[in-house]
Amino acid sequence: MRSPVLTATIILALCCTLFTLAAVLQSAVSPVSDSPRVQQNFHGQLLDPIPVPVTLGVMSRCPDALLCESVFDEVLDIVGHAKVDLSLTFIARLDASEPTFGATCMHGPEECAGNVHELCVAKHTASSSVWWPFLLCLNRQGRNRIGIEAGAKHCAELTNIDWVGSGIEACVKGSEGPRLLRESAAYTEELGVKRLNRKSCTILINDKVRCIHDGEWYQCDAGHEPSDFVDTINSEYDRLNAS
Repeated sequence: MRSPVLTATIILALCCTLFTLAAVLQSAVSPVSDSPRVQQNFHGQLLDPIPVPVTLGVMSRCPDALLCESVFDEVLDIVGHAKVDLSLTFIARLDASEPTFGATCMHGPEECAGNVHELCVAKHTASSSVWWPFLLCLNRQGRNRIGIEAGAKHCAELTNIDWVGSGIEACVKGSEGPRLLRESAAYTEELGVKRLNRKSCTILINDKVRCIHDGEWYQCDAGHEPSDFVDTINSEYDRLNAS
Protein backbone atom coordinates (compact mmCIF):
# COMPACT_ATOMS: atom_id res chain seq x y z
CA MET A 1 0.00 0.00 0.00
CA ARG A 2 1.39 3.42 -1.03
CA SER A 3 2.03 5.91 1.73
CA PRO A 4 -0.03 9.13 1.73
CA VAL A 5 3.17 11.14 1.15
CA LEU A 6 4.10 9.14 -1.98
CA THR A 7 0.58 9.43 -3.34
CA ALA A 8 0.56 13.20 -2.81
CA THR A 9 3.95 13.51 -4.54
CA ILE A 10 2.73 11.57 -7.58
CA ILE A 11 -0.43 13.71 -7.81
CA LEU A 12 1.60 16.93 -7.55
CA ALA A 13 4.01 15.81 -10.27
CA LEU A 14 1.10 14.87 -12.53
CA CYS A 15 -0.53 18.28 -11.98
CA CYS A 16 2.71 20.08 -12.86
CA THR A 17 3.04 18.03 -16.05
CA LEU A 18 -0.54 18.81 -17.09
CA PHE A 19 -0.07 22.53 -16.33
CA THR A 20 3.10 22.68 -18.45
CA LEU A 21 1.41 20.85 -21.32
CA ALA A 22 -1.55 23.23 -21.19
CA ALA A 23 0.79 26.24 -21.32
CA VAL A 24 2.62 24.83 -24.35
CA LEU A 25 -0.65 24.17 -26.18
CA GLN A 26 -1.92 27.66 -25.34
CA SER A 27 1.23 29.29 -26.75
CA ALA A 28 0.91 27.22 -29.91
CA VAL A 29 -2.59 28.49 -30.69
CA SER A 30 -2.35 32.06 -29.32
CA PRO A 31 -0.74 34.92 -31.30
CA VAL A 32 2.42 36.45 -29.90
CA SER A 33 0.89 39.89 -30.35
CA ASP A 34 -2.43 41.43 -31.26
CA SER A 35 -0.61 43.27 -34.03
CA PRO A 36 -0.76 41.52 -37.44
CA ARG A 37 2.62 43.06 -38.24
CA VAL A 38 4.54 40.90 -35.74
CA GLN A 39 5.94 37.92 -37.59
CA GLN A 40 7.72 34.74 -36.55
CA ASN A 41 10.23 32.66 -38.44
CA PHE A 42 10.19 28.84 -38.59
CA HIS A 43 11.69 28.63 -35.12
CA GLY A 44 9.13 30.97 -33.59
CA GLN A 45 11.54 33.89 -33.27
CA LEU A 46 10.16 37.39 -33.72
CA LEU A 47 11.11 39.08 -36.98
CA ASP A 48 11.52 42.81 -37.51
CA PRO A 49 8.72 44.40 -39.57
CA ILE A 50 9.56 44.90 -43.24
CA PRO A 51 9.64 48.60 -44.21
CA VAL A 52 8.17 49.77 -47.49
CA PRO A 53 10.82 50.74 -50.08
CA VAL A 54 10.28 54.36 -51.11
CA THR A 55 12.57 55.93 -53.69
CA LEU A 56 12.53 59.53 -54.85
CA GLY A 57 14.10 60.04 -58.28
CA VAL A 58 15.33 63.61 -58.08
CA MET A 59 17.80 66.32 -59.06
CA SER A 60 18.95 68.32 -56.06
CA ARG A 61 18.38 71.76 -57.66
CA CYS A 62 15.18 70.88 -59.49
CA PRO A 63 12.10 72.87 -58.35
CA ASP A 64 9.94 69.78 -58.86
CA ALA A 65 12.20 67.79 -56.55
CA LEU A 66 11.97 70.42 -53.82
CA LEU A 67 8.17 70.42 -54.06
CA CYS A 68 8.05 66.65 -54.05
CA GLU A 69 10.30 66.45 -51.00
CA SER A 70 8.17 68.98 -49.12
CA VAL A 71 5.09 66.85 -49.79
CA PHE A 72 6.86 63.72 -48.67
CA ASP A 73 7.95 65.41 -45.48
CA GLU A 74 4.25 65.61 -44.57
CA VAL A 75 3.94 61.91 -45.37
CA LEU A 76 6.86 61.03 -43.11
CA ASP A 77 5.36 63.09 -40.30
CA ILE A 78 2.43 60.66 -40.36
CA VAL A 79 3.93 57.24 -41.16
CA GLY A 80 7.34 57.77 -39.54
CA HIS A 81 10.75 56.76 -40.83
CA ALA A 82 10.63 53.24 -39.37
CA LYS A 83 7.81 52.26 -41.70
CA VAL A 84 9.70 53.11 -44.89
CA ASP A 85 13.08 52.36 -46.39
CA LEU A 86 13.63 55.79 -47.90
CA SER A 87 16.28 56.50 -50.51
CA LEU A 88 17.16 59.06 -53.15
CA THR A 89 18.27 58.21 -56.64
CA PHE A 90 19.65 61.01 -58.80
CA ILE A 91 18.99 61.81 -62.43
CA ALA A 92 22.25 62.66 -64.19
CA ARG A 93 23.96 61.79 -67.44
CA LEU A 94 27.07 59.64 -67.21
CA ASP A 95 29.97 61.27 -69.05
CA ALA A 96 33.45 59.83 -68.69
CA SER A 97 34.95 63.02 -70.16
CA GLU A 98 33.55 65.20 -67.33
CA PRO A 99 36.62 65.69 -65.10
CA THR A 100 35.07 66.30 -61.68
CA PHE A 101 32.10 63.96 -61.37
CA GLY A 102 32.18 61.70 -64.43
CA ALA A 103 28.61 62.88 -65.01
CA THR A 104 26.70 65.99 -66.01
CA CYS A 105 23.59 67.37 -64.32
CA MET A 106 20.67 69.25 -65.86
CA HIS A 107 21.07 72.28 -63.58
CA GLY A 108 24.83 72.50 -63.92
CA PRO A 109 27.88 71.37 -61.94
CA GLU A 110 26.50 72.95 -58.77
CA GLU A 111 23.65 70.46 -58.93
CA CYS A 112 26.11 67.60 -59.30
CA ALA A 113 27.85 68.93 -56.19
CA GLY A 114 24.51 69.11 -54.36
CA ASN A 115 23.74 65.55 -55.39
CA VAL A 116 27.11 64.48 -53.99
CA HIS A 117 26.49 66.32 -50.71
CA GLU A 118 23.16 64.55 -50.24
CA LEU A 119 24.55 61.16 -51.25
CA CYS A 120 27.54 61.43 -48.92
CA VAL A 121 25.39 62.48 -45.97
CA ALA A 122 22.96 59.62 -46.62
CA LYS A 123 25.86 57.17 -46.90
CA HIS A 124 27.63 58.26 -43.71
CA THR A 125 24.68 58.67 -41.36
CA ALA A 126 22.66 55.99 -39.64
CA SER A 127 19.23 56.36 -41.24
CA SER A 128 16.85 58.58 -43.16
CA SER A 129 15.67 60.06 -39.86
CA VAL A 130 19.14 61.67 -39.71
CA TRP A 131 19.80 62.68 -43.30
CA TRP A 132 16.26 63.79 -44.20
CA PRO A 133 16.36 66.88 -41.92
CA PHE A 134 19.69 67.78 -43.56
CA LEU A 135 18.08 67.62 -47.00
CA LEU A 136 15.16 69.78 -45.87
CA CYS A 137 17.62 72.32 -44.47
CA LEU A 138 19.36 72.54 -47.86
CA ASN A 139 16.01 73.08 -49.56
CA ARG A 140 15.04 75.84 -47.14
CA GLN A 141 18.23 77.74 -47.98
CA GLY A 142 17.01 78.00 -51.57
CA ARG A 143 17.82 75.93 -54.62
CA ASN A 144 20.56 78.32 -55.76
CA ARG A 145 22.58 77.56 -52.63
CA ILE A 146 22.34 73.79 -53.04
CA GLY A 147 25.76 72.48 -54.01
CA ILE A 148 27.66 75.16 -52.11
CA GLU A 149 29.77 73.41 -49.49
CA ALA A 150 29.47 76.20 -46.91
CA GLY A 151 25.69 75.84 -47.01
CA ALA A 152 25.93 72.07 -46.67
CA LYS A 153 28.26 72.39 -43.68
CA HIS A 154 25.88 74.86 -42.08
CA CYS A 155 22.98 72.44 -42.48
CA ALA A 156 25.08 69.61 -41.07
CA GLU A 157 25.76 71.75 -38.00
CA LEU A 158 22.08 72.66 -37.61
CA THR A 159 21.02 69.00 -37.83
CA ASN A 160 23.75 67.70 -35.50
CA ILE A 161 25.71 65.85 -38.17
CA ASP A 162 29.48 65.65 -37.75
CA TRP A 163 30.65 66.76 -41.20
CA VAL A 164 34.29 65.76 -40.64
CA GLY A 165 34.21 62.95 -38.08
CA SER A 166 31.48 61.00 -39.86
CA GLY A 167 33.51 60.78 -43.06
CA ILE A 168 31.22 63.09 -45.03
CA GLU A 169 33.89 65.68 -45.82
CA ALA A 170 36.27 63.00 -47.09
CA CYS A 171 33.44 61.58 -49.19
CA VAL A 172 32.63 64.99 -50.70
CA LYS A 173 36.24 66.00 -51.39
CA GLY A 174 37.56 62.59 -52.43
CA SER A 175 36.65 60.00 -55.02
CA GLU A 176 33.80 58.43 -53.06
CA GLY A 177 31.25 61.20 -53.66
CA PRO A 178 31.57 61.30 -57.46
CA ARG A 179 31.51 57.49 -57.50
CA LEU A 180 28.27 57.50 -55.50
CA LEU A 181 26.79 59.95 -58.02
CA ARG A 182 27.76 57.78 -60.98
CA GLU A 183 26.36 54.69 -59.27
CA SER A 184 23.15 56.55 -58.46
CA ALA A 185 22.76 57.79 -62.03
CA ALA A 186 23.26 54.25 -63.33
CA TYR A 187 20.72 52.91 -60.84
CA THR A 188 18.22 55.59 -61.86
CA GLU A 189 18.53 54.45 -65.45
CA GLU A 190 18.11 50.83 -64.36
CA LEU A 191 14.89 51.73 -62.51
CA GLY A 192 13.50 53.29 -65.66
CA VAL A 193 13.25 56.81 -64.27
CA LYS A 194 15.54 58.10 -67.02
CA ARG A 195 13.31 56.49 -69.65
CA LEU A 196 10.43 58.55 -68.24
CA ASN A 197 11.99 61.56 -69.98
CA ARG A 198 14.35 62.11 -67.02
CA LYS A 199 11.51 63.40 -64.85
CA SER A 200 12.30 64.82 -61.44
CA CYS A 201 10.57 64.12 -59.19
CA THR A 202 9.54 60.49 -59.72
CA ILE A 203 8.13 58.70 -56.67
CA LEU A 204 8.50 54.94 -56.52
CA ILE A 205 6.78 52.96 -53.77
CA ASN A 206 7.75 49.31 -53.46
CA ASP A 207 9.68 49.62 -56.74
CA LYS A 208 6.65 50.81 -58.73
CA VAL A 209 6.21 54.30 -60.15
CA ARG A 210 3.53 55.84 -57.95
CA CYS A 211 3.56 59.45 -59.11
CA ILE A 212 5.55 62.03 -61.08
CA HIS A 213 5.77 65.80 -60.68
CA ASP A 214 7.09 67.74 -63.66
CA GLY A 215 5.40 71.12 -63.57
CA GLU A 216 2.28 69.26 -62.49
CA TRP A 217 1.36 65.88 -61.01
CA TYR A 218 0.66 62.99 -63.37
CA GLN A 219 0.67 59.18 -63.42
CA CYS A 220 -0.84 59.46 -59.93
CA ASP A 221 -3.77 57.07 -60.24
CA ALA A 222 -4.16 56.81 -56.46
CA GLY A 223 -3.86 60.57 -55.88
CA HIS A 224 -1.03 62.94 -55.03
CA GLU A 225 -2.01 64.44 -51.68
CA PRO A 226 0.08 63.47 -48.62
CA SER A 227 -2.85 61.41 -47.34
CA ASP A 228 -2.91 59.46 -50.62
CA PHE A 229 0.76 58.52 -50.28
CA VAL A 230 0.14 57.60 -46.64
CA ASP A 231 -2.65 55.25 -47.72
CA THR A 232 -0.40 53.60 -50.31
CA ILE A 233 2.44 53.12 -47.82
CA ASN A 234 0.12 51.71 -45.16
CA SER A 235 -1.41 49.31 -47.66
CA GLU A 236 1.99 48.11 -48.88
CA TYR A 237 3.26 47.83 -45.30
CA ASP A 238 0.33 45.63 -44.31
CA ARG A 239 0.82 43.47 -47.40
CA LEU A 240 4.57 43.05 -46.81
CA ASN A 241 4.01 42.14 -43.17
CA ALA A 242 0.93 39.97 -43.49
CA SER A 243 1.14 36.94 -41.20
